[in-house]
Amino acid sequence: MRVFTETLTDDGVTLTAYLPDYSPEMKHLTKRPTMLVLPGGAYMFCSDREAEPIAFAYNAQGYNAFVLRYTVGKEKAAFPRPLEDADLAMQKIVENAEEWNVDTDKIAAIGFSAGGHLCAALATMGKIRPAAVILGYPCILESISHILAEPVPSLDEKVDANTPPAFIFHAAEDDCVPVEHSLAFGTALAKAGIPFEMHIFEKGYHGFSIANNYVYDSQEHVDYLAHVKCWVEMSVRWLDKRFNG
Repeated sequence: MRVFTETLTDDGVTLTAYLPDYSPEMKHLTKRPTMLVLPGGAYMFCSDREAEPIAFAYNAQGYNAFVLRYTVGKEKAAFPRPLEDADLAMQKIVENAEEWNVDTDKIAAIGFSAGGHLCAALATMGKIRPAAVILGYPCILESISHILAEPVPSLDEKVDANTPPAFIFHAAEDDCVPVEHSLAFGTALAKAGIPFEMHIFEKGYHGFSIANNYVYDSQEHVDYLAHVKCWVEMSVRWLDKRFNG
């Protein structure tokens, strides 16, 4: 495994790579599918719980993974600055695809909460759009701006014919980012004829990440969220269908 960090801007935006080693026992993985990870954190910070644990989850499925720590904070993260960071990350991955063993036809992005907003922005307005996106309890609607570092646009309004397919998951009892955000984006995708899959879990906290002992120190929380952990496996199966037919 190669792990290294590239600095993308003078003010500290970074892209950390988690690249599994090539093995002659797995000759079909000379070029790997790749996941760009966009952690949540209300555009105030980048959550560690939605960074490296997510990268490792997709590494275990044969993916390269990259974690983007984008611009955050009051005034600094005024939209579209975080989107510009995500554009830089996509550009960096594509430009170094040969060296980093990236299959450029199989680059996906995943985002959580505010990172889900950024991921949806990349999908609808990015200069280099991913081939697929995964949105975990995403902020989508402008009405959520009051809990974020800076106001954001409603991204259901930005869906177009070039928006990639999406896998969306959310908890119905989320009391931080209402499930209506995911439903609004799904509705917009349906209207535009964009393929998507959505899973609304009845129970679950906001920000549950991979919902295991890696990201929670409370066994009570892990037990309560046992039913949502399947989203990782479901997303991988969905990506396999998209990338491998």
